[in-house]
Amino acid sequence: MTIKGFFQSTKDFFSKKKPLHPGLYTYQTPPEKQEQYRLHLRIEEDGSGILIINASTVLHLNQTAVEFAYHLINQNDEESVVQRVSRRYQVDKDKVRLDFGKFQNDIQTLITTPDLDPVTYLDIERQEPYTGDISAPYRLDCALTYQVGSTSHREQAPVDRVDRELTTDEWISIFQKAYNNGIPHLLFTGGEPTLRDDLPALLLKAEELGLVTGLLTDGLALREDSYRQTLLVNGLDHLMMVFNPDNPELWDILEKVLAEDLFTTVHLTLHKDEDLKPHIFRLAEMGANAISLSAADETLNDKLQALRDFAAINQIDLVWDIPVPYSSNNPVALELKNVENAEIPEGAGKAWLYVEPDGDVLPTQGMYDQILGNILTDPWEQIWEKH
Repeated sequence: MTIKGFFQSTKDFFSKKKPLHPGLYTYQTPPEKQEQYRLHLRIEEDGSGILIINASTVLHLNQTAVEFAYHLINQNDEESVVQRVSRRYQVDKDKVRLDFGKFQNDIQTLITTPDLDPVTYLDIERQEPYTGDISAPYRLDCALTYQVGSTSHREQAPVDRVDRELTTDEWISIFQKAYNNGIPHLLFTGGEPTLRDDLPALLLKAEELGLVTGLLTDGLALREDSYRQTLLVNGLDHLMMVFNPDNPELWDILEKVLAEDLFTTVHLTLHKDEDLKPHIFRLAEMGANAISLSAADETLNDKLQALRDFAAINQIDLVWDIPVPYSSNNPVALELKNVENAEIPEGAGKAWLYVEPDGDVLPTQGMYDQILGNILTDPWEQIWEKH
Protein backbone atom coordinates (compact mmCIF):
# COMPACT_ATOMS: atom_id res chain seq x y z
CA MET A 1 0.00 0.00 0.00
CA THR A 2 1.18 3.54 -0.61
CA ILE A 3 0.13 6.61 1.36
CA LYS A 4 -1.13 9.29 -0.98
CA GLY A 5 -3.44 12.26 -1.18
CA PHE A 6 -2.95 14.43 1.87
CA PHE A 7 0.82 14.78 1.40
CA GLN A 8 0.87 15.86 -2.22
CA SER A 9 1.02 19.62 -1.59
CA THR A 10 4.23 19.27 0.44
CA LYS A 11 5.86 16.60 -1.70
CA ASP A 12 8.26 18.97 -3.45
CA PHE A 13 9.52 20.43 -0.18
CA PHE A 14 10.35 17.00 1.23
CA SER A 15 12.02 15.74 -1.93
CA LYS A 16 14.61 18.51 -1.67
CA LYS A 17 15.64 17.64 1.87
CA LYS A 18 18.11 15.04 3.03
CA PRO A 19 16.22 11.88 4.06
CA LEU A 20 16.15 10.63 7.63
CA HIS A 21 18.86 8.18 8.61
CA PRO A 22 18.15 4.68 7.19
CA GLY A 23 17.40 1.93 9.69
CA LEU A 24 14.73 0.17 11.71
CA TYR A 25 12.72 2.14 14.25
CA THR A 26 10.24 0.46 16.59
CA TYR A 27 7.46 1.30 19.02
CA GLN A 28 5.53 -0.93 21.39
CA THR A 29 2.74 0.23 23.65
CA PRO A 30 3.60 0.16 27.37
CA PRO A 31 2.42 -3.02 29.16
CA GLU A 32 -0.12 -1.12 31.26
CA LYS A 33 -2.02 0.01 28.15
CA GLN A 34 -5.18 -1.97 27.44
CA GLU A 35 -4.73 -1.84 23.67
CA GLN A 36 -1.40 -3.42 22.71
CA TYR A 37 0.30 -2.95 19.34
CA ARG A 38 3.70 -2.67 17.69
CA LEU A 39 4.94 -0.41 14.94
CA HIS A 40 8.09 -0.99 12.88
CA LEU A 41 9.36 1.68 10.53
CA ARG A 42 12.11 0.74 8.08
CA ILE A 43 13.63 3.75 6.37
CA GLU A 44 15.36 3.05 3.06
CA GLU A 45 18.41 4.85 1.65
CA ASP A 46 16.28 7.03 -0.65
CA GLY A 47 14.09 8.28 2.21
CA SER A 48 11.10 6.10 1.42
CA GLY A 49 10.12 3.36 3.84
CA ILE A 50 7.68 0.77 5.07
CA LEU A 51 5.54 0.95 8.20
CA ILE A 52 4.53 -2.43 9.58
CA ILE A 53 1.58 -2.54 11.97
CA ASN A 54 1.46 -5.56 14.29
CA ALA A 55 3.69 -7.53 11.89
CA SER A 56 0.78 -7.86 9.48
CA THR A 57 -0.31 -4.62 7.79
CA VAL A 58 2.46 -3.20 5.59
CA LEU A 59 2.29 0.37 4.30
CA HIS A 60 4.78 1.58 1.71
CA LEU A 61 5.55 5.22 2.49
CA ASN A 62 7.01 8.07 0.46
CA GLN A 63 9.52 10.38 2.12
CA THR A 64 6.81 12.69 3.37
CA ALA A 65 4.89 9.93 5.13
CA VAL A 66 8.13 8.50 6.54
CA GLU A 67 8.77 11.80 8.32
CA PHE A 68 5.42 11.61 10.10
CA ALA A 69 5.78 7.90 10.88
CA TYR A 70 9.18 8.61 12.42
CA HIS A 71 7.69 11.20 14.77
CA LEU A 72 4.76 8.92 15.57
CA ILE A 73 7.05 6.05 16.56
CA ASN A 74 9.16 8.38 18.70
CA GLN A 75 5.99 9.59 20.42
CA ASN A 76 6.78 13.23 19.74
CA ASP A 77 3.89 15.50 20.69
CA GLU A 78 1.93 17.10 17.89
CA GLU A 79 3.00 20.67 18.50
CA SER A 80 6.72 19.84 18.47
CA VAL A 81 6.23 17.89 15.22
CA VAL A 82 4.41 20.84 13.68
CA GLN A 83 7.20 23.19 14.72
CA ARG A 84 10.02 20.95 13.47
CA VAL A 85 8.43 19.96 10.16
CA SER A 86 7.22 23.48 9.40
CA ARG A 87 10.63 24.96 10.11
CA ARG A 88 12.56 22.26 8.25
CA TYR A 89 10.47 22.34 5.09
CA GLN A 90 9.10 25.90 5.24
CA VAL A 91 5.54 24.58 5.16
CA ASP A 92 2.55 26.36 6.71
CA LYS A 93 2.02 25.15 10.30
CA ASP A 94 -1.70 24.68 9.87
CA LYS A 95 -1.10 22.48 6.84
CA VAL A 96 1.44 20.35 8.72
CA ARG A 97 -0.92 20.07 11.70
CA LEU A 98 -3.76 18.94 9.45
CA ASP A 99 -1.62 16.38 7.58
CA PHE A 100 -0.01 14.96 10.71
CA GLY A 101 -3.37 14.69 12.46
CA LYS A 102 -4.85 12.79 9.54
CA PHE A 103 -1.83 10.48 9.40
CA GLN A 104 -2.18 9.69 13.12
CA ASN A 105 -5.91 9.04 12.78
CA ASP A 106 -5.47 6.76 9.78
CA ILE A 107 -2.77 4.69 11.45
CA GLN A 108 -4.86 4.38 14.61
CA THR A 109 -7.81 3.24 12.50
CA LEU A 110 -5.68 0.52 10.91
CA ILE A 111 -4.49 -0.58 14.35
CA THR A 112 -7.97 -0.90 15.79
CA THR A 113 -9.73 -2.25 12.65
CA PRO A 114 -7.16 -4.39 10.82
CA ASP A 115 -9.70 -5.73 8.29
CA LEU A 116 -10.68 -2.24 7.13
CA ASP A 117 -10.36 -1.62 3.40
CA PRO A 118 -7.79 1.21 3.21
CA VAL A 119 -8.79 2.12 -0.34
CA THR A 120 -12.45 2.69 0.45
CA TYR A 121 -12.13 4.28 3.86
CA LEU A 122 -8.70 5.86 4.28
CA ASP A 123 -7.65 7.18 0.87
CA ILE A 124 -4.68 4.80 0.89
CA GLU A 125 -3.77 3.43 -2.51
CA ARG A 126 -3.32 -0.34 -2.57
CA GLN A 127 -0.10 -1.73 -3.98
CA GLU A 128 -0.06 -5.34 -5.16
CA PRO A 129 1.53 -7.58 -2.49
CA TYR A 130 5.22 -8.39 -2.95
CA THR A 131 5.73 -5.88 -5.78
CA GLY A 132 8.30 -3.10 -5.74
CA ASP A 133 11.84 -3.09 -4.44
CA ILE A 134 12.57 -3.60 -0.76
CA SER A 135 15.92 -3.78 0.98
CA ALA A 136 15.10 -6.80 3.15
CA PRO A 137 12.23 -9.23 3.80
CA TYR A 138 9.54 -8.53 6.35
CA ARG A 139 10.14 -11.83 8.14
CA LEU A 140 12.70 -14.56 8.83
CA ASP A 141 11.38 -18.08 9.40
CA CYS A 142 13.94 -19.61 11.75
CA ALA A 143 13.95 -23.42 11.91
CA LEU A 144 15.70 -23.80 15.26
CA THR A 145 15.85 -27.59 14.96
CA TYR A 146 14.68 -30.41 12.70
CA GLN A 147 14.17 -32.72 15.67
CA VAL A 148 10.53 -33.59 16.24
CA GLY A 149 8.47 -34.64 19.23
CA SER A 150 7.41 -38.13 20.21
CA THR A 151 4.02 -37.80 18.55
CA SER A 152 5.51 -36.96 15.16
CA HIS A 153 7.20 -39.11 12.56
CA ARG A 154 10.93 -38.43 12.35
CA GLU A 155 10.99 -39.23 8.64
CA GLN A 156 8.82 -36.17 7.97
CA ALA A 157 11.63 -33.81 8.99
CA PRO A 158 14.74 -33.36 6.81
CA VAL A 159 17.16 -34.05 9.68
CA ASP A 160 19.81 -35.37 7.28
CA ARG A 161 20.16 -31.93 5.68
CA VAL A 162 22.05 -30.46 8.62
CA ASP A 163 25.04 -31.84 10.48
CA ARG A 164 24.74 -29.42 13.39
CA GLU A 165 22.42 -26.88 14.98
CA LEU A 166 23.39 -23.29 15.62
CA THR A 167 24.23 -22.40 19.21
CA THR A 168 22.32 -19.87 21.27
CA ASP A 169 24.97 -17.20 20.67
CA GLU A 170 24.98 -17.91 16.94
CA TRP A 171 21.21 -17.48 16.71
CA ILE A 172 21.46 -14.26 18.73
CA SER A 173 24.04 -12.92 16.27
CA ILE A 174 21.59 -13.71 13.46
CA PHE A 175 18.83 -11.81 15.27
CA GLN A 176 21.18 -8.85 15.54
CA LYS A 177 21.92 -9.09 11.82
CA ALA A 178 18.19 -9.19 11.10
CA TYR A 179 17.65 -6.09 13.23
CA ASN A 180 20.56 -4.26 11.64
CA ASN A 181 19.11 -4.89 8.19
CA GLY A 182 15.58 -3.86 9.07
CA ILE A 183 13.84 -7.25 9.39
CA PRO A 184 11.16 -6.75 12.06
CA HIS A 185 9.67 -10.23 12.46
CA LEU A 186 11.01 -13.66 13.46
CA LEU A 187 9.12 -16.95 13.33
CA PHE A 188 10.53 -19.86 15.37
CA THR A 189 9.73 -23.16 13.71
CA GLY A 190 11.21 -26.61 13.11
CA GLY A 191 10.97 -29.54 13.70
CA GLU A 192 9.68 -28.82 17.16
CA PRO A 193 11.28 -25.58 18.43
CA THR A 194 10.21 -26.18 22.04
CA LEU A 195 12.75 -29.02 22.12
CA ARG A 196 15.42 -26.30 22.25
CA ASP A 197 16.07 -25.50 25.92
CA ASP A 198 17.18 -22.01 24.92
CA LEU A 199 13.88 -21.01 23.29
CA PRO A 200 12.94 -18.68 26.20
CA ALA A 201 16.37 -17.00 26.00
CA LEU A 202 16.05 -16.55 22.24
CA LEU A 203 12.62 -14.98 22.68
CA LEU A 204 13.97 -12.62 25.30
CA LYS A 205 16.80 -11.46 23.06
CA ALA A 206 14.40 -10.81 20.19
CA GLU A 207 12.18 -8.87 22.58
CA GLU A 208 15.14 -6.75 23.69
CA LEU A 209 15.78 -5.88 20.04
CA GLY A 210 12.14 -4.90 19.58
CA LEU A 211 11.42 -7.68 17.07
CA VAL A 212 8.03 -9.37 16.70
CA THR A 213 8.19 -13.12 17.41
CA GLY A 214 5.97 -16.05 16.54
CA LEU A 215 6.17 -19.72 17.54
CA LEU A 216 5.07 -22.68 15.42
CA THR A 217 4.68 -25.80 17.56
CA ASP A 218 2.74 -29.00 18.19
CA GLY A 219 1.68 -27.31 21.42
CA LEU A 220 2.46 -30.16 23.82
CA ALA A 221 5.06 -28.19 25.78
CA LEU A 222 2.42 -25.53 26.43
CA ARG A 223 0.54 -27.86 28.76
CA GLU A 224 2.87 -26.65 31.53
CA ASP A 225 1.61 -23.34 32.91
CA SER A 226 5.05 -22.18 34.03
CA TYR A 227 6.61 -22.82 30.61
CA ARG A 228 3.76 -21.10 28.81
CA GLN A 229 3.99 -18.08 31.07
CA THR A 230 7.77 -17.89 30.59
CA LEU A 231 7.34 -17.67 26.83
CA LEU A 232 4.75 -14.92 27.21
CA VAL A 233 6.80 -12.91 29.70
CA ASN A 234 9.84 -13.20 27.42
CA GLY A 235 7.96 -11.56 24.58
CA LEU A 236 6.15 -14.16 22.46
CA ASP A 237 3.69 -12.26 20.23
CA HIS A 238 1.80 -14.95 18.34
CA LEU A 239 1.47 -18.71 18.12
CA MET A 240 0.50 -21.37 15.61
CA MET A 241 -0.35 -24.87 16.85
CA VAL A 242 -0.07 -27.78 14.42
CA PHE A 243 -3.23 -29.47 15.55
CA ASN A 244 -4.44 -33.06 15.58
CA PRO A 245 -8.16 -32.71 16.40
CA ASP A 246 -8.38 -36.40 17.35
CA ASN A 247 -6.11 -35.81 20.35
CA PRO A 248 -8.24 -34.75 23.37
CA GLU A 249 -5.18 -33.45 25.22
CA LEU A 250 -4.53 -30.88 22.49
CA TRP A 251 -8.04 -29.46 22.93
CA ASP A 252 -7.32 -29.06 26.65
CA ILE A 253 -4.00 -27.35 25.92
CA LEU A 254 -5.60 -25.10 23.34
CA GLU A 255 -8.21 -24.01 25.85
CA LYS A 256 -5.41 -22.90 28.18
CA VAL A 257 -3.61 -21.09 25.38
CA LEU A 258 -6.72 -19.24 24.22
CA ALA A 259 -7.21 -17.93 27.74
CA GLU A 260 -3.91 -16.05 27.37
CA ASP A 261 -3.45 -12.68 25.68
CA LEU A 262 -1.81 -14.29 22.64
CA PHE A 263 -2.88 -14.27 18.99
CA THR A 264 -3.32 -17.96 18.20
CA THR A 265 -3.62 -19.71 14.84
CA VAL A 266 -4.54 -23.39 14.59
CA HIS A 267 -3.21 -25.43 11.66
CA LEU A 268 -5.32 -28.30 10.35
CA THR A 269 -4.35 -30.73 7.60
CA LEU A 270 -7.18 -32.29 5.61
CA HIS A 271 -6.84 -36.04 5.04
CA LYS A 272 -8.92 -38.30 2.83
CA ASP A 273 -12.38 -39.24 4.18
CA GLU A 274 -12.05 -36.64 6.94
CA ASP A 275 -14.59 -33.95 7.84
CA LEU A 276 -12.97 -30.94 9.47
CA LYS A 277 -16.06 -28.73 9.56
CA PRO A 278 -17.09 -29.72 13.11
CA HIS A 279 -13.56 -28.97 14.30
CA ILE A 280 -13.48 -25.59 12.58
CA PHE A 281 -16.85 -24.72 14.12
CA ARG A 282 -15.56 -25.75 17.55
CA LEU A 283 -12.40 -23.65 17.09
CA ALA A 284 -14.51 -20.64 16.20
CA GLU A 285 -16.68 -21.20 19.27
CA MET A 286 -13.57 -21.44 21.47
CA GLY A 287 -12.24 -18.14 20.18
CA ALA A 288 -9.28 -19.17 18.04
CA ASN A 289 -8.00 -16.07 16.26
CA ALA A 290 -7.29 -17.79 12.95
CA ILE A 291 -6.78 -21.12 11.22
CA SER A 292 -4.29 -22.38 8.68
CA LEU A 293 -5.42 -25.12 6.30
CA SER A 294 -3.61 -27.52 3.99
CA ALA A 295 -4.37 -30.83 2.29
CA ALA A 296 -2.39 -34.04 2.53
CA ASP A 297 -3.29 -34.86 -1.06
CA GLU A 298 -3.77 -32.57 -4.05
CA THR A 299 -6.97 -34.45 -4.94
CA LEU A 300 -8.52 -32.81 -1.87
CA ASN A 301 -8.08 -29.25 -3.12
CA ASP A 302 -11.79 -28.75 -3.84
CA LYS A 303 -12.69 -29.89 -0.34
CA LEU A 304 -9.97 -27.62 1.02
CA GLN A 305 -11.54 -24.62 -0.70
CA ALA A 306 -14.92 -25.55 0.74
CA LEU A 307 -13.34 -25.60 4.21
CA ARG A 308 -11.87 -22.14 3.65
CA ASP A 309 -15.33 -20.88 2.72
CA PHE A 310 -16.78 -22.56 5.81
CA ALA A 311 -14.16 -20.84 7.99
CA ALA A 312 -15.07 -17.47 6.48
CA ILE A 313 -18.77 -18.08 7.17
CA ASN A 314 -17.85 -18.76 10.80
CA GLN A 315 -15.87 -15.51 10.91
CA ILE A 316 -12.50 -17.07 11.61
CA ASP A 317 -9.51 -15.60 9.79
CA LEU A 318 -7.37 -17.65 7.42
CA VAL A 319 -3.57 -17.57 7.56
CA TRP A 320 -1.87 -18.85 4.40
CA ASP A 321 1.74 -17.62 4.38
CA ILE A 322 3.18 -19.21 7.54
CA PRO A 323 5.24 -22.42 7.19
CA VAL A 324 4.14 -25.60 8.90
CA PRO A 325 6.62 -27.38 11.22
CA TYR A 326 7.55 -30.86 10.06
CA SER A 327 5.27 -33.44 11.66
CA SER A 328 2.76 -36.12 10.75
CA ASN A 329 0.32 -33.29 9.96
CA ASN A 330 2.66 -31.42 7.65
CA PRO A 331 2.08 -31.89 3.90
CA VAL A 332 5.21 -30.07 2.74
CA ALA A 333 7.10 -33.26 1.95
CA LEU A 334 4.25 -34.47 -0.25
CA GLU A 335 3.74 -31.13 -1.98
CA LEU A 336 7.42 -30.62 -2.74
CA LYS A 337 8.53 -34.15 -3.56
CA ASN A 338 8.94 -33.02 -7.17
CA VAL A 339 10.72 -29.73 -6.56
CA GLU A 340 10.99 -28.84 -10.25
CA ASN A 341 7.20 -28.72 -10.56
CA ALA A 342 6.51 -27.33 -7.10
CA GLU A 343 4.61 -24.09 -6.89
CA ILE A 344 6.58 -21.52 -4.90
CA PRO A 345 4.31 -19.62 -2.50
CA GLU A 346 3.74 -16.00 -3.45
CA GLY A 347 6.04 -13.83 -1.39
CA ALA A 348 8.65 -16.55 -0.84
CA GLY A 349 12.16 -15.20 -1.09
CA LYS A 350 10.93 -11.62 -0.87
CA ALA A 351 8.41 -11.08 1.92
CA TRP A 352 10.10 -13.81 3.93
CA LEU A 353 13.16 -16.09 3.91
CA TYR A 354 13.62 -19.46 5.60
CA VAL A 355 16.69 -20.20 7.75
CA GLU A 356 17.61 -23.84 8.37
CA PRO A 357 19.04 -25.08 11.72
CA ASP A 358 22.62 -24.70 10.45
CA GLY A 359 22.06 -21.17 9.10
CA ASP A 360 21.52 -21.96 5.40
CA VAL A 361 18.96 -19.63 3.83
CA LEU A 362 16.20 -20.81 1.46
CA PRO A 363 13.54 -18.73 -0.30
CA THR A 364 10.92 -20.72 1.61
CA GLN A 365 10.44 -23.98 3.47
CA GLY A 366 11.23 -27.05 1.38
CA MET A 367 13.01 -25.35 -1.54
CA TYR A 368 16.23 -27.24 -0.86
CA ASP A 369 17.73 -26.73 -4.31
CA GLN A 370 17.92 -22.94 -3.85
CA ILE A 371 20.36 -22.20 -1.03
CA LEU A 372 20.97 -18.44 -1.03
CA GLY A 373 23.89 -18.59 1.39
CA ASN A 374 24.49 -19.00 5.10
CA ILE A 375 23.20 -16.16 7.23
CA LEU A 376 25.75 -16.81 9.97
CA THR A 377 28.84 -16.59 7.76
CA ASP A 378 27.84 -14.76 4.54
CA PRO A 379 27.27 -11.00 4.23
CA TRP A 380 23.60 -10.10 4.21
CA GLU A 381 23.95 -8.18 0.94
CA GLN A 382 25.27 -11.30 -0.78
CA ILE A 383 22.30 -13.38 0.40
CA TRP A 384 19.72 -10.75 -0.53
CA GLU A 385 21.15 -10.28 -4.02
CA LYS A 386 20.26 -13.90 -4.80
CA HIS A 387 16.66 -13.73 -3.62
